[in-house]
Amino acid sequence: MEGDAGRGLECQKIMDGKESSENGAEKAIPSCCLKAMSSAPELEAQCHATVVSGWFSEPQSKSGKAGKRLYFNNPMWPGEAHSLKVEKILYQGKSKFQEILVFESAAYGKVLVLDGIVQLTEKDECAYQEMIAHLPLCSIPSPKNVLVVGGGDGGVLREISRHSSVKLIDICEIDEMVIDISKKFFPDLAVGFEDPRVRLHIADAAEFLRCAPEGKYDAIIVDSSDPVGPAQELVERPFLESTARALRPGGVLCNMAESMWLHTHLIQDMIAICRETFKGSVHYAWANVPTYPSGVIGFLICSKEGPAVDFLNPVNPIEKLEGAVKPRRELKFYNSDIHTAAFALPSFVKREVKLLRDASTPQKRICVP
Repeated sequence: MEGDAGRGLECQKIMDGKESSENGAEKAIPSCCLKAMSSAPELEAQCHATVVSGWFSEPQSKSGKAGKRLYFNNPMWPGEAHSLKVEKILYQGKSKFQEILVFESAAYGKVLVLDGIVQLTEKDECAYQEMIAHLPLCSIPSPKNVLVVGGGDGGVLREISRHSSVKLIDICEIDEMVIDISKKFFPDLAVGFEDPRVRLHIADAAEFLRCAPEGKYDAIIVDSSDPVGPAQELVERPFLESTARALRPGGVLCNMAESMWLHTHLIQDMIAICRETFKGSVHYAWANVPTYPSGVIGFLICSKEGPAVDFLNPVNPIEKLEGAVKPRRELKFYNSDIHTAAFALPSFVKREVKLLRDASTPQKRICVP
C-alpha cells in the first residue's frame, strides 16, 4: 500500500506540473556523447570540446570576423555533411540535459541547435511545426484535449492554438532551459506559451504519460529529438503503450518519424509496434524541411481503436474552421491539399517498408483485426 501511495503522490506532482528538472542530474558523460555512442561507440573520442555530437564547429575565425561554419556529421546519418554559414553566435551554454546553441545564420535566420543537431531555423520551421500539429488535429472533428510531448520551443503550441475547439493543451517538456531560450530568441514560436489553454509540465514524458488518466486526450503530438540516447524510449513499445492508454477511443497520435531516405528500418519498426498497440489506422506522412538531414522529415500518425479516422481526407479542414482563433501569422506551409499529398509515398518506400504497401487502401485493410 505504501508503494501505491508513493506512486500516487509522484503522479500527482507530475500531472500538476510540479515535477522539476531536479531529476535530471548532471551525467558524467555529456549527453551529446551518449547519443553518439548509442549508435556509433567509436565516435566517443570525437565528441568533446570543439566537436559536439560529430559536428565540427568553428564559431569564430582567427581574425574575429564573420565567416564561420558548422559541420553536420551525426551517427544517425553517417557520411553526410551540411554546412551553414554563421553570422553571429547568440547563445552557447549547457542545461542539465544537453548542449544548447543559438546562432544567426546567413540564409535561414536564427537557428536552434541541441547537442549539435539543428532543431529549427526561422526560415523553414513552419513546415515541421504546421504539419506535425495539423495532420492529427485536422483529421478528427472538434479536438478538445491535446498533449504535446517535447516541443519546448513553443511552435507546436502556436499551431494548436489556431483550433478554437481545443479547451486544454498540456505540454510536457523535460528541459526548462529550452523554453527560456526560445522565449528570448524565438518569440514567434514561443508565443504559443501565451495561450491561456496551455498547461506546462516540466517532467519526463514517459513518467507523465504513465500517470495520465486513461482516455484523457483526443490527440497526442510527440515533438521529440532524434530517437537515439535519452529520446530512444519515445519510439519504443512501453512509451507507445502509455500513449495509447492516454488517448480516447479514436484518438490520434502524431510522432516525429525521421527521414524516409535514411531510416526506413526505423520507420518499419515503429509502424509494426503502432499497428499492434493502437489497432486503428497507421500511416506515414512527410514534409520538406531543407535544414533537416536529406531535406525531409516524416511523421507517424495513427489512431486508437474506436471511431474510424481517415487521415488522408481531413474532416476538420483548417481553411474552413468556424470561429478559428486569429493567428499572429498566416499559415506558410500547411493546407488541405498538402495534408492529403503528404501521405503519397515514393515506390521505394513502399517496397522497403512492407507495412506501408497498403497505406493508400481503405482503412479496414490496414487495421489490425
